[in-house]
Amino acid sequence: MIAHLTGKLAFSGADHAVIDVGGVGYLVGASAKTLEKLGITGDHVTVHTEMLVSEDSIRLMGFASAEERDWFRLLTSVQGVGAKVALAILSILAPAEVQGAIARADSAMIARANGVGPKLAQRICNELKDKAGVALGGGAEAGAAAPAAGAAQDAVSALLNLGFKPAEASAAVKAADDELGIGASLDALVRLALRKAAK
Repeated sequence: MIAHLTGKLAFSGADHAVIDVGGVGYLVGASAKTLEKLGITGDHVTVHTEMLVSEDSIRLMGFASAEERDWFRLLTSVQGVGAKVALAILSILAPAEVQGAIARADSAMIARANGVGPKLAQRICNELKDKAGVALGGGAEAGAAAPAAGAAQDAVSALLNLGFKPAEASAAVKAADDELGIGASLDALVRLALRKAAK
């Protein structure tokens, strides 16, 4: 599994980019917002990635932040939302805006994305309202409960990959982060978070 790529931006298209990592060019699909943040050809960049494997293809998606990648995973967990639709939503809405729209059940905001009709937008709001929760900044108390960016964010992502619910992953990582303090390594955070989640 490729978690992220760090290298030189070799090319940027309408919905993808090529990242040169040690002479190997990785083609990554990306949202318009991620492509804007990558900068110009030749810039040194890092993208968080998600590998999509199907019967006839293996594709790599790239994201400017781990939070955007996590929202991509949540969006594609909804029936009828494929990679293209999820990227379309993330092209017009930042992760915090997606969360806000879902928290308010504002399906019209989601429906602004290309390929998203009213029914699909409503289904996204209905299915993700509970899942988004604390882990991705839902509600007033979430600001305090959501872990900081960096290692903590990657630790939450690691727990999500292991099958934990977003709220559980976020709470466990926050508890671990509070105990370990500033500068804790990703490995230490994940280990302690797993122990706390198991209690």
